Amino acid sequence: MAIRDDFPILQRNINGHPLIYLDNAATTQKPSVVIDAMNEYYTTNNANVHRAVHTLAGEATNGYEACRTTLKSWFNAERCIMTSGTTEAINLAAHAWGHSQLKGRAIVLTEMEHHSDIVPWQMLAEAYGNELRYVPVKEDFTLDMEAYEASIEGAGLVCVVHTSNVLGVRNPIEKIIDIAHKNGAKVLIDAAQGAPHCKIDLKELGADMMALSAHKMCGPTGIGCLLVNEGTFQEMKPFMGGGDMIETVTLQKSTYQTNEHRFEAGTPKIAEAIGWDAALGYLNNLNLHEQHQRLLNIARYVADELRSMNMTVYGRHDSDDSAVVSFLHPTLHSEDLAHLLDARGVAVRTGHHCAQPLLHRLGINGTVRASFYIYNTMDEAEQFIQHTKDILERFA
Repeated sequence: MAIRDDFPILQRNINGHPLIYLDNAATTQKPSVVIDAMNEYYTTNNANVHRAVHTLAGEATNGYEACRTTLKSWFNAERCIMTSGTTEAINLAAHAWGHSQLKGRAIVLTEMEHHSDIVPWQMLAEAYGNELRYVPVKEDFTLDMEAYEASIEGAGLVCVVHTSNVLGVRNPIEKIIDIAHKNGAKVLIDAAQGAPHCKIDLKELGADMMALSAHKMCGPTGIGCLLVNEGTFQEMKPFMGGGDMIETVTLQKSTYQTNEHRFEAGTPKIAEAIGWDAALGYLNNLNLHEQHQRLLNIARYVADELRSMNMTVYGRHDSDDSAVVSFLHPTLHSEDLAHLLDARGVAVRTGHHCAQPLLHRLGINGTVRASFYIYNTMDEAEQFIQHTKDILERFA
């Protein structure tokens, strides 16, 4: 598979076995073009951005801002604020928008949310007394949309994960947004898991804010963004002060920039932005829809095989869902299974996946999770299944 040749780490052996990397929902591997772009920045034009007129600063600024331009085009977004990742992006939304706009209004969340889309709103609620309402997850692993419609009255914001990092379920985002807007609420989408697999058109979708990370879509760690429509952007107020976000500073008062820089105080993630731009360029040369369907077929095969081994599989793997397979064996502990797989070169994730309320709803403490991305193959999936069968025959 030609794609695999672009990822140097996939040539590694782990414990004498070829690496089978199935922890992509946590982070994806990086193609050479991303690594090379970041190395080139550090070796040829390393400088700070926005503040100087010399050649290196100009080159660095152009490279950094190119990423913002690409992201706006990729997601059809009006505003793009660079952050350290999805977590900071959601916290930014809570502080810069929520603290001024949500006083006295309820916030609707779901039981499916990542901790990063729960904790910031709990903190805000502790400060202002907001009511937090949670949409339950049904037995078929989907959201209870009747409960959602019943919970929206009086809400100022709906926060919902685009695709679950535990279940791989893609939520009915379009319907959620339509209902929210009809009831006067804005919508923030956690797209950390959805954005790597499809081009989300923010304007067509109608969401007010969307948060995502680079490292889950072949980009570097430590960078992400909050995409915002113009109306919501104008309601946001800076909450971090410092260099680059200001227009003027006197001993008595400061004024702030009017563009996205007003929310990007201090030296930004320059090399990371350049790397992310390279990653987006790399993904743009692929047919993400075809890749999504190919990986979903692999996930269905894996889920069916695991069920035949008396595993419980959490998820449904419908056409819009993601290639994530969370599962448990009735007697073999998940961490033991993960260690035994690692001994054979297979990397999977265990634990609550930063979604403890969802795991509590499912009545479990954690799962084993195998998640697939563009460089994974059916051959790897078959090897993973065979390794799992061998382990169960010996230890379960």
